Amino acid sequence: MKRYTHPFEPLVFNDSEVLVLGTFPSLVSFEDNFYYAHKRNQFWKLLGDIYHMPSETKKERIELVEEHKIALWDIIASCTRENSSDTNLKNIVLNDIPSLLARYPNIKRIAFTGKKAQSLYNKLYSDLPVSTHLLPSPSPAYAAMKYKEKRKCYRDFFIN
Repeated sequence: MKRYTHPFEPLVFNDSEVLVLGTFPSLVSFEDNFYYAHKRNQFWKLLGDIYHMPSETKKERIELVEEHKIALWDIIASCTRENSSDTNLKNIVLNDIPSLLARYPNIKRIAFTGKKAQSLYNKLYSDLPVSTHLLPSPSPAYAAMKYKEKRKCYRDFFIN
């Protein structure tokens, strides 16, 4: 197994209100140096659909999250792994979520894009004064829920 360190900084703005926490970038995201870069990952399609904004390019994606006060980061700072599956992550070191929240005090809600991210957060940070919510994974590996159902969950969290 190879050791990986998170390849990019959090995507966060001074007025961000929601922090979306994933687990750790896929190998494709490492190559593209951006969040949710796998072409089959539905994250950007979901946000683009619910906000009625383009989300094809990196520039459009940054504009979308900035306009809607969304920050992106991952719970894991470094780990060992053989592939992109969350079940394969070992020797995990967590990112310093309290420091990020201290630097960006407008963040009042955290959404997890998978159960592994939520579980790791709850082990160390469940006492932080911020509400949390589990969203369905946008990963192509999570096929238990149809796209339309995922979109409703994302809309209910972000819009309502």
